[in-house]
Amino acid sequence: MRIRSARTLPAAVAVAATVTGSLAWAPTASAQNTDPAPSSSTSAAPRHTAEAESGGVAIVKKDPSGDVLAGASFTLFDSAGKETASGKTNAQGQLAFKDLAPGVYRLKEVSSGSPLHETVDDQDVIVTPGTDTPLTIVDPFKDASVLLKAKDDKTGKLLAGSTVNIGSGDKVLLTLTTGSDGTATGKLPINSRTGSDFWAKQVKAPEGYEIYKPSKEFKAKPGDPVTVTTTNAKTATNPPPTEKPTDMPTDKPSHQPTPDKPGKDDETPEPSASDAPTAAETASSTAAPAPDGALAHTGADATPWLIGGAGVLIAAGGGALIAARRRRTDDSTDES
Repeated sequence: MRIRSARTLPAAVAVAATVTGSLAWAPTASAQNTDPAPSSSTSAAPRHTAEAESGGVAIVKKDPSGDVLAGASFTLFDSAGKETASGKTNAQGQLAFKDLAPGVYRLKEVSSGSPLHETVDDQDVIVTPGTDTPLTIVDPFKDASVLLKAKDDKTGKLLAGSTVNIGSGDKVLLTLTTGSDGTATGKLPINSRTGSDFWAKQVKAPEGYEIYKPSKEFKAKPGDPVTVTTTNAKTATNPPPTEKPTDMPTDKPSHQPTPDKPGKDDETPEPSASDAPTAAETASSTAAPAPDGALAHTGADATPWLIGGAGVLIAAGGGALIAARRRRTDDSTDES
């Protein structure tokens, strides 16, 4: 019954067209009804062709040690900047984007998926028909943060102007100079999960300080903060040379006059009121006037008189002794 109805449908349409008198409407409607089938089959053919010409991107994620990284997030953008696909690497570090139209895409790493690794910069990816473009991405280890300090070895005061080279092996990787706050910061590349070995050597000391000659060694891990401190001693000031003791007197001879030897350049002082001669001195000066050029009479002038008096006493004693001997001799003669 259904087949039959579908076969008689054109006749009914023709009759309706005759009754209404609109002969042009039936062919037009008939044309519109029959056109969709061919157009539908035509549009299907290009769709299969586009699917055959699509491509993709196959990502492998690793670190500098060669280990694969799981959980890294990526987003793919088309040439217009519209997000096309996104995803995360699996346990094997792999991620694939499929069914992409050929062209140039922009790949962005959103997260490395690891606390030890950095993300890479955005990069362009070319998708070609019928293939998956292979792409190996290596995430570097996070740099170690270095804080350099220079201190006074006695007070601990931070010092400006300390220049230090930091390196590994025989290569200098970083040169830092402390600023006005006595510190400086920098980044050191790390090439291993377990860390890398470094050395630090001061090449210029702060002004007024001696250079710190020893080389310091330290180890830094990915993303770790590290502090390197150099201590400097103040430049030693040379003390004045100490005179070695000798047998010669160190004091310079004095030109001050003595009672026996007046000074060459000293003038004879004028007597003051307090230096007025006593009665005994007046008498002695009257009895024996001082020769020209002698010093003024002072208490020291009694010394020659004492010496003279002693000489007189000695002479008198000697005379008395001789007289006594003569008397003894005379007495002996008389007795005989």
